[in-house]
Amino acid sequence: MMTTQAPGVVLHNFYIYNPTYGPKEGQEHKKVLFFYPPSVNLDHQIRTIGLSEAVVQFADEFSPSKPCESVHTQKTRQIYLNPEPDFWIVMTIQIPATFKTEDGKTVAEYHEEDVQDIVYQAVLEQAYTMFKFFMGSFVDIINKFSVEELKNRLSHFFSKYLSTLRLNQSDILDIQNGIQFLPLDKNTYLRIQCFINLVEASFQQIKYTAFLYNDQLVWSGLEQDDMRTLYKYLTTSLFPSLLDTEESSSKGTHGSSHFGKFVKGPKDVKDTNSFIQIPSIYIHSATKTDVYHLVVYRALSATVCLMVDGGAVPSRDWFHKIDSFLGPQLSRLASDIAEQYANRKLSGGSQDYKFVYFNHMNLAQKTTVHSKKTAAVTISPEILRLIADINADFSKWDEDGEALMRTWTDWWVVGKKSDQREFYVAINQKNANLIEINEEVKKMCASHFTNIFFLD
Repeated sequence: MMTTQAPGVVLHNFYIYNPTYGPKEGQEHKKVLFFYPPSVNLDHQIRTIGLSEAVVQFADEFSPSKPCESVHTQKTRQIYLNPEPDFWIVMTIQIPATFKTEDGKTVAEYHEEDVQDIVYQAVLEQAYTMFKFFMGSFVDIINKFSVEELKNRLSHFFSKYLSTLRLNQSDILDIQNGIQFLPLDKNTYLRIQCFINLVEASFQQIKYTAFLYNDQLVWSGLEQDDMRTLYKYLTTSLFPSLLDTEESSSKGTHGSSHFGKFVKGPKDVKDTNSFIQIPSIYIHSATKTDVYHLVVYRALSATVCLMVDGGAVPSRDWFHKIDSFLGPQLSRLASDIAEQYANRKLSGGSQDYKFVYFNHMNLAQKTTVHSKKTAAVTISPEILRLIADINADFSKWDEDGEALMRTWTDWWVVGKKSDQREFYVAINQKNANLIEINEEVKKMCASHFTNIFFLD
């Protein structure tokens, strides 16, 4: 018998449509706003979207107040999102499979437990939120421009964004979509806050500022949900793509006396012909949408994000002044933080337990399940899926509570939900009983989260 493993979780297709745009026969193509992969011919796109329309209408008959969220088949999983009235985003994922050949016959065994709805619903919601943050909402684009402009923006954004998805690596962190904060002593934190206040007071065009060290947030003036989206972009897209790391010994700006440089801005602030690359971002409130330019400046391991009034692109002279102002001070701050960072003993958890913590109130997230250096997962995929299952149960509860489970490999998985906080721990203690595991978790909470209340 020969066994082969098919690729893991793979994106089969991704499309966006509006059923009201092609109400009559022969106009169905107008419903299609974006379809991936683009190689699929239009007739197939129309049939695929027509099937999704039928599924949505069928589900609506049974649950009018709750739209369709997913469809399960043997080989695929479809995830549905209705982010704005009449607009639907659908992502189809191929289920991982094992193929066994015996006596000339090949039999496929599909592992549908590897694809969890709650995980990939979060992935799909993040995709829309990211588009809305950098391109604007669907309705705003159509009202201000046209449907054709919406199609152009969808194509421009998602043709790149979809290639960055790592569906095989999606897990509890995608569900929580939290922010990792950098704890600093009071004096250093106040220095950073004073620095940011001085920047905003000196340059009136700057409306919001965020300060990060490595991939951890120190301070932000943005609302939480906006900062969550910006943080996701910085840590999963922008920072990993930087070729010049903070360990580089080269100066930021050619010929300057500091380490500062623009990551989003002019490539060379002194070159009058250098290209200025600054994306626009859209900050939405209940009554309006404000547009800003996103300027990102980095010195060593410290990054400052400047949200600049979107009325006009800042002049080259403005960038030169920003570089002269930020460069020396940010370089000194980065060096001081690095010294403090190196001296602080980081608690990464022992080898026999790993944890994930999330605070819904400030979006703070801590994890030892995921390695910072390699981004690898330090527990088995089965245990990681079990944590997501517990999270799915918690999401259905209004009350606080906890869950304890033991796997056949002698791992204990414990989940606690208390006062808008969630804590998941995987403990490998072969001969431990329920009481001993409960006591061990209490000790962990006291050790790692001394200021956090958990149910006893």
